[in-house]
Amino acid sequence: MSLAKKLFDLLSGTAMTLIGGVFLIPSLYFFLTSTPVPVVDIAGISIPLDPGWVTVIICGYPLFYLAITRLVRQRWISSALLICIAMVASIYIDELFAAGEVAFIMAIGAILEEKTVERSKKGIKKLINLAPTQGRRLITKNGTTVEEMVSAEEIKKDDLLRVLPGETIPVDGEIIVGNTSVDQSIITGESLPIDKTIGDEVFCGTINRFGAIDIRATKVGEDSSLQKLIRLVREAENNQAPMQRIVDKWATWLVPIALAIAIAAYFLTGELVRAVTVLVVFCPCALVLATPTAIIAAIGQATKHGVIIKSGEALENMGKVDSIAFDKTGTLTHGNLEVSDIVSFDSSLSESQILAMTAAAESYSEHPLGKAVTAHAKNCDLPLPDAADFSMIPGKGISSNVEGKFLLCGNVGFMLDHDITIDDTVSAELEKLRSEGKASILIAADKKIIGVVALSDSLRMEAKMMVDELKEMNTNVVLLTGDHKQTADYFASIVGITDVHAELLPADKVSEIQKMKDAGHIVCMIGDGVNDAPALKTADVGVSMGSMGSDIAIEASDVALMSDNIEKIPYLKRLSNATISTIKFSIIVSMIINAIAIYLSVIGILNPVTGALVHNIGSVLVVLNAALLYDRNFEKKKDKTKDGSKGGDNVPVNNSKKVPNTLPTSCGRFTNQPED
Repeated sequence: MSLAKKLFDLLSGTAMTLIGGVFLIPSLYFFLTSTPVPVVDIAGISIPLDPGWVTVIICGYPLFYLAITRLVRQRWISSALLICIAMVASIYIDELFAAGEVAFIMAIGAILEEKTVERSKKGIKKLINLAPTQGRRLITKNGTTVEEMVSAEEIKKDDLLRVLPGETIPVDGEIIVGNTSVDQSIITGESLPIDKTIGDEVFCGTINRFGAIDIRATKVGEDSSLQKLIRLVREAENNQAPMQRIVDKWATWLVPIALAIAIAAYFLTGELVRAVTVLVVFCPCALVLATPTAIIAAIGQATKHGVIIKSGEALENMGKVDSIAFDKTGTLTHGNLEVSDIVSFDSSLSESQILAMTAAAESYSEHPLGKAVTAHAKNCDLPLPDAADFSMIPGKGISSNVEGKFLLCGNVGFMLDHDITIDDTVSAELEKLRSEGKASILIAADKKIIGVVALSDSLRMEAKMMVDELKEMNTNVVLLTGDHKQTADYFASIVGITDVHAELLPADKVSEIQKMKDAGHIVCMIGDGVNDAPALKTADVGVSMGSMGSDIAIEASDVALMSDNIEKIPYLKRLSNATISTIKFSIIVSMIINAIAIYLSVIGILNPVTGALVHNIGSVLVVLNAALLYDRNFEKKKDKTKDGSKGGDNVPVNNSKKVPNTLPTSCGRFTNQPED
């Protein structure tokens, strides 16, 4: 590091800036009292011993360093150059206090910006500081499993690790032994610990709160969730926003304009003081600070709420978005099939008996529908009868002997293949379930249909409220999905989306988004899967479901939600809107202050000292205004419903025939469709 750079780092610190401010106080005394400044002769040269020189050197050197390096190395005429010209001009007309004041207040403005940045990065620093340094690896020695403490860097994929209560989980992994609750707020933003059991995934950097668990490492090092999160946040720091680049260009133009106005003021009035004052008040510091401080504060605000914004450009674009397109599965819905309806066509059999028989028959099946039925029965603590002679025909259904009955479970084609008649009652029920976007398993015994079990993806409980909030913000909401049209229409009608495009391939989603962009819309795409990645890239803003979304979708997006709570979308829109408004307000205020100050300088009301004070007040106001973004509440207050529950709670459902009261209460609560 060069000596000049070391000196820059030393003098631009808070401590040295405060020292410069201390020396500015006696200089102000000399200015206000008109007390003669002591003078010393050195080699025949009279040098005034004004303490303001210390301030000029301490606070002025960093400005000169920035101006010269940007001009010489980057070929950039920066605002620092204009400030330096104003300082030199002030010194030339013996306004040393004005030169020191300009330098000092600019240094204070830089410190305020730095403090705002540091405050905004609390969430980022928390992520980095939570990166675990070691873990307990399980190894086998002489036939016995023992623990060894190893550094996090030494942990390899598929290593077995033990995590005790209170310890930080060192890598992403899958629980193979034990049950616990994990505080994963740093990853997902969830305020309450999440219960975990065997087979559940845990994330690097999260905290094991209660039971001891053994995990198998699945993602280690730079592939872990925490390190991926840190990389996303660092990317956000390094990307400039378009509005910021525009302001930088304005600063480049303002230097020659300021010089031209200052020269004109001098020739029109004949007073050099007025020309110098114009230079002092023309410095575009507030203008330059407006965008970066607001962007950084907003990114910091979003980070602590579990929303990672990769760039200032994405934040600005989100503020301009007027159309938001959603994928369905895994975005508006949970992406998991659940039993939603159980219907008995045999008066001698209850719905619970139909479920138990079907689950017993499907217990040997590897099909997702069969697994879902069996899991639901086990969740209801239903005793399953013995099943034997299991057989499966791919794409059709299964057969099995259950309690002495030859049971068939499958689709209509499977039943027809076995000469089983589908009467009008069964057909009507199937059509009704189909219109609700549900998959149906017909159950037959003794050559007749005895029941049907329907399954459906479950709608996220906050989806309806989220869509309503977006509409309140005059945002058009579109559904783009690869699902069948009936299913798409059904879910869209529940959440209140009227613009539906179904049965789309990934390329079709891209085409639909491009059509919206060609029509003049600013489009945001929300998705979670690999098939959404092209659409996420095509949209003006791509938002991925970070918690469950694929790595490819997260990499392709501009914003990542670190939990599956899509209620963060309206929050993101409100934050982006507020950021744009803050930037525009700050720019307008700074330009108005500068314009007034320039006029007052030309007519002689302001001098270099008062001009510097007026100008830099604008800079301080801009930084403080941006800092307010960090702590503002952009979460919409939820209204309480008539029953006293909060508006974001899960919505009750209206099923054709629910599981009767012979089953545990929890089994009768299906959450895939709200009441009309």
